[in-house]
Amino acid sequence: MSQGPTAGLYAVSTALLAMSRHLEVRDVLKTIVASARELLDAQYAALGVPDDHGGFAQFVVDGVSDAQWKAIGPLPRQHGILAAMLRDAHPERLADVRKDPRFEGWPAAHPDMSDFLGLPVRDGDEVIGALFLANKNCAGPRDGCGFTEDDEELLRILAQHAAIALTNARLYERSRELTIAEERSRLAHELHDAVSQKLFSLRLTAQAATALVDRDPVRAKDELQQVAALAAEAAEELRAAVVELRPAALDEDGLVATLRTQVQVLDRAHSARVTFDGRGVRALPAAQEEAVLRVAQEALHNALRHSGAAHVDVTLEKRGLGAVLRVSDDGCGFEPRETRRAGRHLGLVSMRDRANGVGGALTVESAPGKGTTIEMEVPGG
Repeated sequence: MSQGPTAGLYAVSTALLAMSRHLEVRDVLKTIVASARELLDAQYAALGVPDDHGGFAQFVVDGVSDAQWKAIGPLPRQHGILAAMLRDAHPERLADVRKDPRFEGWPAAHPDMSDFLGLPVRDGDEVIGALFLANKNCAGPRDGCGFTEDDEELLRILAQHAAIALTNARLYERSRELTIAEERSRLAHELHDAVSQKLFSLRLTAQAATALVDRDPVRAKDELQQVAALAAEAAEELRAAVVELRPAALDEDGLVATLRTQVQVLDRAHSARVTFDGRGVRALPAAQEEAVLRVAQEALHNALRHSGAAHVDVTLEKRGLGAVLRVSDDGCGFEPRETRRAGRHLGLVSMRDRANGVGGALTVESAPGKGTTIEMEVPGG
């Protein structure tokens, strides 16, 4: 596909912006491959991330249907031309990959490929992937058609930026793993502080009721009623903690359905009335959906555990290309100017960090005796 300088520059810019928009490694890989295939007008494109055992930890393709990819079978090993690219860290541009002496064939369901262009993706001296394309689209017969030096230079630029995007995505996922570990530690402390204490009180009350059964049945009955109340409170605390520990089904159900399900569970588990209203929000980038979900969970946790609210309302509505999450309660509220104490107690700092980390913003409105509203806006993409 012939492009003028302006059109070519625009195409490169669009590809680079698309890569920088995502934070999840899998999303970045898929965007790199799709951008490369479109930019160089190829029928097929793929990107493999090598493991340490002669295979690929991840392998993403574009131009191959799901059914065809399933029929091809297991991921390729690091052999032939792929191995040469990873080992020698040199580009490979071939008129017909099938005639290269290093070619070792492919599975029966694999599409037929001829002209080939491949480049290692490097982070400094480390080869972190192999990006390659096959079958340049031609207006006429395929004879003599193939990738050019200009194509190779264009792919080199794309590979350099792909390395940056992939490295950033890996750093983001590592930081998220640390955040998840911190959240689990926080939940463990809460289970100890809340559920364990209630179970301890329940045990003591049950022992007291046992001692009173014979000599004071009336008081024993009162103690047993207290046992039932403590057991219900402990179950409520445990259910709420399980909701936060349960992996969110974002990939399968999407943000709106996941939020609605969690709100329904919390509404059943707590005495407060908890409601959800989703208004026309479409899918957001994966990192933004997870950030919105986690902020909603933290805000709900605060409202249900600390505010004494009778009503908690969660809304998610479309705003431009993005969305706005709003969690409002009619609880005791607090003085927002006491940001250090309130922020530490209510997790506002971590919520702001989550919002900022995906290009969003968090605002808090509250006053003593007048409830709290936490709003998070994300730009979409």
